Amino acid sequence: MESALVPCSLPHVTGHSFAKVSGGGGRGFPPRQRTDHSGRARLGQRPVSVRVLGAKVDPRRDAVTLDGKPVRARRKLYVALHKPVGCVCSRRDELGRPTVYDLLPKEWQNLHSVGRLDFNTEGLLFLTNDGQFALCLTRPRYGVGKKYVATVEGAVNQAILERFLRGVWHAGEKLQARAARLISAGRTRSVLELELAEGKNREVRWLFAVRGLAVKRLQRTQIGKIKLGELKPGR
Repeated sequence: MESALVPCSLPHVTGHSFAKVSGGGGRGFPPRQRTDHSGRARLGQRPVSVRVLGAKVDPRRDAVTLDGKPVRARRKLYVALHKPVGCVCSRRDELGRPTVYDLLPKEWQNLHSVGRLDFNTEGLLFLTNDGQFALCLTRPRYGVGKKYVATVEGAVNQAILERFLRGVWHAGEKLQARAARLISAGRTRSVLELELAEGKNREVRWLFAVRGLAVKRLQRTQIGKIKLGELKPGR
């Protein structure tokens, strides 16, 4: 299994909440507990009440203990996977189809996919246990673009690319490419690169469908500055 640690410019975070640190190491408090008079938890030399679970903790500087034993923040993992055609991104599939989790080792089964690629789409997919990282990549306000290379039936011209840039409407929702580039074009087949700001469900496919073009192959090649490169399908 080949993986990649993925750098990303995340929003600045000053620290973790006490609840996140105390829970991340597997020695957290019961979720419904709201008071603690036993002094079991300490931040440095100070007892900490569960009533202040929202208090900020810097794991690099603050020593948190529970029953005298150190509590550490959960290690964050970032995995880049080349999702192949023929599997889904959900953990389980009601139709019994293969999932990307079939490709992961046991110790990575707790990771969550950052966005999704449909059954017939391949390409770059991130998996992580870092919710802030996932938020950074999926919310449009952070401006992290996703690039796709699509092979479609038929001829595509500049007018169609400009239409994608202006946006098209489907089912009451505006679909729009941030950038569009024609790689090659012929009478029966065209290859294009599109960059999207958000990547809504099947957005690329619907962009072409609205123009009467059928997508024969779709691959996500880049997320932010991270490229798929030579990573093989299923690795």
